[in-house]
Formats: sequence, C-alpha cells, structure tokens
Amino acid sequence: MSSSVAVTDASFEQDVLNSEVPVLVDFWAPWCGPCRMVAPIVDEIAKEYAGKLKVFKLNTDENPVVASKYGIRSIPTLMIFVNKQKVDTVVGAVPKNTLSSTIDKYIPKDEENA
Repeated sequence: MSSSVAVTDASFEQDVLNSEVPVLVDFWAPWCGPCRMVAPIVDEIAKEYAGKLKVFKLNTDENPVVASKYGIRSIPTLMIFVNKQKVDTVVGAVPKNTLSSTIDKYIPKDEENA
C-alpha cells in the first residue's frame, strides 16, 4: 500500500499549493524504470515524515498541465513546495539519504530534537 497520494492537474493547487505543511511531489510515469526504483523510497519518506510533510505523486502522462508548468523535462523529478512556492528539486532516482537531507532543510525541527 502506497502512503503517497495521487495528485492531478485539477487538485494540484488545493492539495499542494494550499498545504499548511511542506509538500513533496513525485513527478513520475508508469513506463519510467527509475520512477519505479524511487517509488518505495518516496513511500518510506511519506511514512517517516507523516504529519510534517505531505507526499503526492503526479503522473506526468495523465497530468501534463502541472508537469509543463514546472518544466518537468526528465522523470523522476521530486519537488518540494513550501508556502505555495517550489523551493527545491531533486532529479533522478536518488538514494533515500539524499532525499531526506533535502527535505530536512524545509521541515521545522521539533523542540525535543533540536
């Protein structure tokens, strides 16, 4: 069971841009091999950061409007959005620690872990 949720051209603004917490969006397509490699990592991130980060997957074949708006040229592309703005991008199937360290820059630290 995937913990990340599908987002579409129609729901992108509501789900991603209007989110109260940072959002990770995985731009992918079913035919993309590296996308399948990064999918379990994205699901792990979704579980680990539950409550602090929302994770969505956007199928670029089915949702070309958002993909083209953000200039997606190669997939997988993972983008982080904070306060309606794209703040970071990771392109390609990267190791989990690379993705985590990128996300950590945008997650407010808990008091007890500071």
